[in-house]
Amino acid sequence: MYRQNRSLVLTLLCLLLAACGEPPAHLARLAPDAVILAFGDSLTFGSGAEPSASYPAQLAQRLQHPVINAGVPGEVSADGRQRLPGLLDEYRPQLLILCHGGNDLLRRLDEHATRANLEAMLAAARERAIPVLLLGVPRPGLFLLAPAALYPELAARHALLYEGEIIPAVESDPTLKSDAIHPNAAGYALIARSIEQQLRASGAVP
Repeated sequence: MYRQNRSLVLTLLCLLLAACGEPPAHLARLAPDAVILAFGDSLTFGSGAEPSASYPAQLAQRLQHPVINAGVPGEVSADGRQRLPGLLDEYRPQLLILCHGGNDLLRRLDEHATRANLEAMLAAARERAIPVLLLGVPRPGLFLLAPAALYPELAARHALLYEGEIIPAVESDPTLKSDAIHPNAAGYALIARSIEQQLRASGAVP
């Protein structure tokens, strides 16, 4: 049964990475010297793998653009809301990759507050004319996880570039995880690959 489940998840991953659904939002081409800010919690930080194997580090190698790793393990969205504006002003990125709220879901914090905090982060980027790629985070579960509904709703409301499938898919496969929550290097590699595909499809990178 485990082999069958593993095979199913890996098949789903391949389908997700090659899926042809709604076309992604169009983004302006990143300048050659553009900086990307990856903002979030432990999934962005790369907990469970070496720093060089975090998804921001692997994405930087794939895109040949600097990707600032601004992940803080254990952070909830209320703290991220306060932290983000200063980083946007410090680094002046041309793209924000936002992956936040997972700890809120794990701790079963009020979802309305989580949504408000994510809205505030999106507003901070919008005020600075910084486009956003939003990553969907799953609710806690045992198998074949799905992103919490607030993520696709926010993406649709704000016409964001959105990747809502890869993190739930990785989190559903024990072979891609270092512990109950965090991916291993192979899991982070799939996340980086999926983000790269989204950015190329959107026109942000050639």
